[in-house]
Amino acid sequence: MIQESTQPTILVVDDEPTNIEVLARLLQPDHRILFTTDPGRVPALAEQKEPDLILLDVIMPGMDGYEVCRRLKSAPQTRDIPVIFVTAMSEEQFEAIGFDVGGVDYVTKPVKPFLLRARVRTHIDLKRKNDLLKRLASIDGLTGIPNRRTLDEFLRQEWHRGLRHETRLSAMLIDVDYFKKFNDHHGHQAGDRCLRQIADVLTRALERKTDLVARYGGEEFACVLPETPLQGAIHTAQKIQQGVAALAIPHPRSEVAGIVTLSMGVVSITPQRGVEPEEILCAADRLLYTAKQEGRNRIEFAPHTSNLCASAPAAT
Repeated sequence: MIQESTQPTILVVDDEPTNIEVLARLLQPDHRILFTTDPGRVPALAEQKEPDLILLDVIMPGMDGYEVCRRLKSAPQTRDIPVIFVTAMSEEQFEAIGFDVGGVDYVTKPVKPFLLRARVRTHIDLKRKNDLLKRLASIDGLTGIPNRRTLDEFLRQEWHRGLRHETRLSAMLIDVDYFKKFNDHHGHQAGDRCLRQIADVLTRALERKTDLVARYGGEEFACVLPETPLQGAIHTAQKIQQGVAALAIPHPRSEVAGIVTLSMGVVSITPQRGVEPEEILCAADRLLYTAKQEGRNRIEFAPHTSNLCASAPAAT
């Protein structure tokens, strides 16, 4: 179920603490207020705190509000956060610049309380509706977990984050063993129910909000684990395998067990320039193929992608 916080978060950016206090008084207690007087901190703060809206002054020392907005709009993690400029600069040309750099609205000081509240409410409502539509478009209809498109976007985002911070990135591909035979024996409705149960195990096994599990296609799933070394990824894979085994879903046609089991390929890498993010999934796919060839119901793993992305024939 998709749930939304009842109290939106607003980040107020102004080099004058008095102005921040005025805006905070106007918008509390209906909003959670974050603030900073340092414009240089805004991109990182917005990425970390994910506010629903940013109120941004224009004239500030070091970096003006227009440049702050440009940086927010250039980053995938923050480009969808609406920015309202709140400034004493009322001339039309400055307002035009604000919209050109990505602002959604422009409020001049001294602020009229009813006008600010109305515009804040409008843009927060719009953002939440857009967020809901995006989440619905990102979800696999059968299992209720993220779909392949969301996986690709998340992987690219975390790959570039790993490049910037030189942190480890782990991934795994997961296949339900002999799933076609399961469908042939139990029927497709039972197969759909089985996939939903496995998706639930995967979701519960990934305890961190920073991790992602997605339906990769058919009976395959994928997990992406940022800032996770190989041993941590293997631990998660074992937890998933044990969780599915605990379901004890009967599978009389399986050639490895009388219940539903998984084969898994797990890989860990520090992202490198010149290597595409998809390479880590290619490596995991190669390991998954090895797991199938070696008897299924097992985890194959490797610490890096070297020589792992050669084309592998499909295993059934």
